[in-house]
Amino acid sequence: MRLIPFNKLLIVFLTVFTIFSANAAEIWVSPSGNDSNLGTKSNPLATVHMAMRKARELRRLKDPSIKDGIRIIVMNGTYYLNEPLFVRPEDSGTADSPTIIEADANAKPIISGGIEIKNWTKSTTIINGLKKGSVWVADAPKKAGSFIDYRQLWVNGKKAVRAKNTAGTTMERILSWNHEEQTCWIPFKDKSVKFEPGMEMFIVQWWSNANLRIKNIEVQKDSARLSFEEPESRIQSEHPWPAPWISKNNGNSAYFLNNAFSLLNEPGEWYLDKKNAKIYYIPRAGEDINSAIVIAPVLENLVEVKGTIDSPVHHFQFKGISFQYSNWLRPSQQGHVPLQSGLYLLDAYKLKQPGTPNQANLENQAWVGRPRAAVEINYANNIQFESCRFEHLASTGLDLNKGTNHNTVKGNLFKDIGGSAINVGIFSEEAFEAHLPLIIKDEREMCSDEVISDNLITNVTNEDWGTLGISAGFVRNITIEHNEISDVSYSGMAMGWGWTHTPNVMQNNKILGNKIHHYAKHLHDVAGIYTLSAQPGSRIEENYIDKVYNSPYAHDPFLWLYLYTDEGSEGFTIKNNWIAEKKILKNHNGPKGNIWEHNDPYVSTKIKDAAGIRAPYKDLEKEVVIDEKWGLQEMPKPYAIELIGSDFDIEKIKSTLTGFRIVGQELYQWKNHLVIYGKMNQPERTKRKLAGAFPSLEIKIYEDLVYDFQNFERCKDSKPASDWENIVLTANLPADEKLQKEYVEYHKIQFEKWPEVAKGFCNADFQQLQVFKKDRQLILVISIPKGESLDKLNPKTTENNPRVDDWNTLMKKYQSGIEGAKPDETWIFLNKVEVEAKK
Repeated sequence: MRLIPFNKLLIVFLTVFTIFSANAAEIWVSPSGNDSNLGTKSNPLATVHMAMRKARELRRLKDPSIKDGIRIIVMNGTYYLNEPLFVRPEDSGTADSPTIIEADANAKPIISGGIEIKNWTKSTTIINGLKKGSVWVADAPKKAGSFIDYRQLWVNGKKAVRAKNTAGTTMERILSWNHEEQTCWIPFKDKSVKFEPGMEMFIVQWWSNANLRIKNIEVQKDSARLSFEEPESRIQSEHPWPAPWISKNNGNSAYFLNNAFSLLNEPGEWYLDKKNAKIYYIPRAGEDINSAIVIAPVLENLVEVKGTIDSPVHHFQFKGISFQYSNWLRPSQQGHVPLQSGLYLLDAYKLKQPGTPNQANLENQAWVGRPRAAVEINYANNIQFESCRFEHLASTGLDLNKGTNHNTVKGNLFKDIGGSAINVGIFSEEAFEAHLPLIIKDEREMCSDEVISDNLITNVTNEDWGTLGISAGFVRNITIEHNEISDVSYSGMAMGWGWTHTPNVMQNNKILGNKIHHYAKHLHDVAGIYTLSAQPGSRIEENYIDKVYNSPYAHDPFLWLYLYTDEGSEGFTIKNNWIAEKKILKNHNGPKGNIWEHNDPYVSTKIKDAAGIRAPYKDLEKEVVIDEKWGLQEMPKPYAIELIGSDFDIEKIKSTLTGFRIVGQELYQWKNHLVIYGKMNQPERTKRKLAGAFPSLEIKIYEDLVYDFQNFERCKDSKPASDWENIVLTANLPADEKLQKEYVEYHKIQFEKWPEVAKGFCNADFQQLQVFKKDRQLILVISIPKGESLDKLNPKTTENNPRVDDWNTLMKKYQSGIEGAKPDETWIFLNKVEVEAKK
């Protein structure tokens, strides 16, 4: 063999490279290409990996063709990865010369971390009592001689269900939990269920869920005691929040068992038999398994953009690329017991003596880890994802973690994701206790100045129910605007971490113009927008939040909210958010408090209509997922409940009402009459709870709303006040039922036949006027702007409006004082009950 002299070899290489560099600003990739090709459109590469290497070399050699940037153009098709794409500091571009990985015109290229499972055959044996041939089987795929493990399977792009013991979306409820023994008792009537290694329990607990690997099942008659593998067994039983729930009122924690061959019995279910390296699947109606595309995820991470604190990645973009089929195996290896937002507990326990240097009353400590993401970003700036798709992913979709700033995520679709669509910012690193405020020494570690806008986030959080559409931790000056979020299991979005009033890195964050609907599908203690900890200068404005799913297994069915400033939240301006009801929670706000203005259904419809995705990305709206079969929360309605007697322990009454989450709850008293007014769900249930606590009291529900004047409905150019004060009165109707009927009929026709009355209420700026009737007694509620007085406003009802006087004269014959009133008294004013805050 004759060797080619080195100088001639160099000439050959330079000749080839010169041919390539003449078109180097564009590097083309095709599934039918070859990585030994030049990378032109007619002679494309086969992998994005090689295209990135080519681009890296062009930058290293400072080739003149890259003056205006490098475009890696990806043609239509699926690109199966053997390893993640790794974007290094050397791949960085500049503002004038970015590197862009983008789809070819009209192409929809897919970067996939999955593997296709083929060669399915019908099982020739009867499985779990099913008809022969109902179950299909294939060899479990292998890599490097070992079979691949995974927790998800997709058939024609639709996620299959890991074999479980309950049908459809139903769940069972635990019987008890023994924290000392770290065991759980469950009902166990179906003796066809057999314990198998790898079997898991999925359990709902407050605002999260847990995946627990079962160590053993001990059956005793119609019950069974479960024990669990470590480390999750200890963590699950030691950590106090969130924990398994035992409740006579709302039911114990819901659960199902999954991942066992004996549980495979329903169309759409699958099971991976690791021992025999087989995979089983029961097709859904209409599925032809012979032509179906069945994908199992392999890689946990599809793309990693990773710089260092001194050499961050910068000016790199993805446009029109689809990221699909990621894996996440930690729950199969160590269980999964989250604290909140999908951050899993590494250790957690209740303190025998409460108190830490940061929080004197803190009674627990926790350390958490962060789930993997399909696309992970660390130490990077000026990275952009535009018009990409994140689909069929096991855990988080996109994660901007540490040292990220000035990145943009806009116009993307996040759909069918097991965890959060987007995580952004540090939460608590593994060595950092979760309740501590983050204080950093080097600003370059901070997540700041990110823009997340105009994305559609739908059908996410579908495996880890405690995750979110968008979850932001310790962040600064980020903008989350004009996204649409639907079909999520928990809250729409959350911002903040630490549960602390202590000043920290968070400030000047903005949540603006988002549209959030159909959330809280599985859990409670939820909100459309949720915040934690002090964030001075932050704004939550002009968002549209509506349509809350009805979770059948929520521990507290009334604890669903539109806006929720949780522990330590302070420094926020929260205004002009359209919400269907003033169902909000201000939980332990800081000493500086927050500014709340005009968060209600009276906000301008222009704000409502402008929320959500803007042009040019509005076509994303056709991808919105709404589970039409899932019920929605019943909106609370106005009621009055009257307590008659002498046992008015106000603190005890308020404590009894706490779990019912009455919107705008207020108490009013006159002598032996106490009226609870507000918007309620299930007033009969509220009455029963009060009756149990106060058996000597007479309790009446006023649910017959015979008259309802609303300023925003009846007054032209109405601008309802941000805050109201209520005046509550009571009177009787005559004993004559004919006269009672006349009174009700007059009020039914008043808006039509006596329009001057409503006009008078508008002139007086009454916000609402409601009349409730129970038997012959009336409860009248007049709402006026906060700070005004009824004595000042009421005369305006008759100014230049004599017809109101006629109405008042007519009504007098139907009204008299209740028992105990003076002879000349008709309407009795009840005094608002003020309860001193506990110090």
